[in-house]
Amino acid sequence: MVRFSVAPTHDILVSELRIALLSALYAQQKNLPLIVRMEDGKRSEEMERREDELLEILSLFGISYSQLYYQSNNFKYHLQFASTLLDRKKAFICFCAEDKASPYDGACEPLSNEEILNNPSPFVIRMKPSSTTSDSFTIMQRDKYPTAIFARACDDMLQGVSTLIREESHKEDASKESLVREALGYEEALNYLYVPNLENAERWSVKALLDEGFMPEAIARYLLALGTEWQRCEEQTNTPVAFEKEALRQMNRACIQNLSDMELSKRLGYACENIGKLAKLYTNTLNTTAEIKVKIDAIFSKKEPLCGFETESKTLQKLILEAPYFESYDAFEAYLAEKSALKAEAFFTPLYVLFMGEKSGLALAQTYPFLKNYLKEIVR
Repeated sequence: MVRFSVAPTHDILVSELRIALLSALYAQQKNLPLIVRMEDGKRSEEMERREDELLEILSLFGISYSQLYYQSNNFKYHLQFASTLLDRKKAFICFCAEDKASPYDGACEPLSNEEILNNPSPFVIRMKPSSTTSDSFTIMQRDKYPTAIFARACDDMLQGVSTLIREESHKEDASKESLVREALGYEEALNYLYVPNLENAERWSVKALLDEGFMPEAIARYLLALGTEWQRCEEQTNTPVAFEKEALRQMNRACIQNLSDMELSKRLGYACENIGKLAKLYTNTLNTTAEIKVKIDAIFSKKEPLCGFETESKTLQKLILEAPYFESYDAFEAYLAEKSALKAEAFFTPLYVLFMGEKSGLALAQTYPFLKNYLKEIVR
């Protein structure tokens, strides 16, 4: 069983999505079930909202899972396991200040039961050091909630997890989690697989990239292109890989161009192949659907007479609304020029703004074939 977990305390980051994609890919390749665990800690309404968003993003990226777990459902077991470790002398109570230097110096480890019972101060529970880790790391906090490492170790044991894929920066966590399970008598070894750390990833949430118009297939393709080779804990570390937004832009552009015209139109909020064809003209300079949508929406927005060309704008608007259908742009332009008697800038500038909603951009001869059936809607 492969496990992916995420904390609903923040929008999912690209580094976390990368691990989710790799976990799903590995599970598929090995024909293993994939489970998702919400590390929900102290639950709140904000967490519940983010949980829904996280699950929607996993679905959007085609990540299917066999079961969904909530870490908070296991808190009673975390308390029981912590008590067991205390009984077995594998852990100890610590009254030291929370900002005590790490690695911990073991000041409270020798305390007798009497000294512990007579001390009314708040305490944490720490693991005793071992041959694999010299740090007496905290497993239960003063508020009686487990630390992330302890909760993961217990939950993976309870749920029969066999394989975890992580970034190399989490290798130290693996030894601590293994120590907890061994101290509890769990003999099954977990298969920890590692990929290089993704640098710059903390700056980018998946939601922010989607809002910018990066497509799910482009994000997924880019993250998987950074490498799908995982290594075991004891193997040599890899050089970190960098998340480069410009590279993602180029991949996103390619994905836009590969969409069918109708599909692209729908993603922009329309439902016409010609709008999809028009949108692809913008990929010469634009890379995201959000950027392209701004351009398309401007074409269909209500136009106000252009400042400095108010009379000319109204004249051309009236002529277009009353004009017959023209198959070619040249015939359409010639008709307007003759009927309006406008020339040069007084003709072309207001005409362009009436069409495109801006003063410069694609040539009207390029866009006319895709817009000629919408002229009266465009210049209204």
